[in-house]
Amino acid sequence: MNIALCYESVLPQRGGCEHYISALANRLVSDGHAVHLYASRWDSQALSERIHFHRIPTITGPRFLRPWRFGYAVEQAIARAKHDLSIGFDKTWGQDILYPQGGLHIASAEHNILKHSSRLGRISARIVKKLDFAHHSFLRLERKQYLAERRPVIVVNSRMVQRHFEKYYDIPAEEIVLLPSAINTHRLLSPDRFKIRAELHEKLGIQADEPVGLFVATNYRLKGLAPLIRTIAHLDPAEKLKVLVVGNSKTKRYELLAKKWKVENRIHFAGFQSSPQAYFFSADFLLHPTFYDPCSLVVLEAISCGLPILTTQYNGAGELLQLPGDQANLKRGADSNSAAGMVIQDPHNHLEFAQAIRQFINPQTRSIFARNLKSLNSRYTFENHYQQLLSLFLQVANQRRVA
Repeated sequence: MNIALCYESVLPQRGGCEHYISALANRLVSDGHAVHLYASRWDSQALSERIHFHRIPTITGPRFLRPWRFGYAVEQAIARAKHDLSIGFDKTWGQDILYPQGGLHIASAEHNILKHSSRLGRISARIVKKLDFAHHSFLRLERKQYLAERRPVIVVNSRMVQRHFEKYYDIPAEEIVLLPSAINTHRLLSPDRFKIRAELHEKLGIQADEPVGLFVATNYRLKGLAPLIRTIAHLDPAEKLKVLVVGNSKTKRYELLAKKWKVENRIHFAGFQSSPQAYFFSADFLLHPTFYDPCSLVVLEAISCGLPILTTQYNGAGELLQLPGDQANLKRGADSNSAAGMVIQDPHNHLEFAQAIRQFINPQTRSIFARNLKSLNSRYTFENHYQQLLSLFLQVANQRRVA
């Protein structure tokens, strides 16, 4: 097949959707497909030389206009080409398939309000959002994407996003393809895993009996670092815990918050790490108290490393923690024998959050979670995901030829 992939930036070291697109593009060309990438910037070292690159001029100007200008440029470029199939991943339109790995903007805006702990803070945030011209511009763009007369095939990475399409755009769940995200986890594989772990533990002064939680994000505020720090203060000093914070070097605000709550000795701020491998190997579980994640890739990375996961109801990846045949949604206090982690309701509920962390501090509970993770690791592989996606590509391409 001749396939067009459309996304403004493909720099896989930044993780997230950009890492996913690079892995997908490389896998497609290794299968013999002709892959065309329409983007403004990419990492040619991380992408196969067999990919056909189409540079869209770097978009400048007001924030509210930039996605529109990129979308129009992509639409015009693709119209001049002959592809069997085209797929967009964000604020573009006119492609055969749209796979919004970042979810819906309208839902993201609503969830962003939740990061404010006080009622006054949420009211103020709503007022600011109503006055934000870019917000209204992006809402209009989103309606153009999904409510056009010729609707694309919509692929989502969680039931949560399916529900958002029903809630905000009245698109029934049965008209949306559900395909959870996946990552190529080769970068998290190493025969020296235990050696790397021991070396980092020694470097950071982590004791042998000290459980280690890992927090990985670039947007610390949206992903719940502040309530995590506040919650750690609710733990008894005798409850040993070390938390490694990785992803963003702008940590001053959070270091001051840790000092305020007298937990600075429990948290190590590692900043940005181009290769976070050592930190995954050094952790015993993942702490991801996010306020919005359609299907967090860091959760999939943790699953591949055998790390139990503590996340929230606002993360579509929480659905992946269920074992095969377990149809019940994970809720607070979920039976550790039937799940590979825990899903809390509200990161601002520090008592609930602290009680969940205590479950992960307990080595016996962690051991149960870890055993359950083994069955998940084989389900959510990139290869399984790729074969399902390829089947969809073939189906859509055939329908397009018939039309």
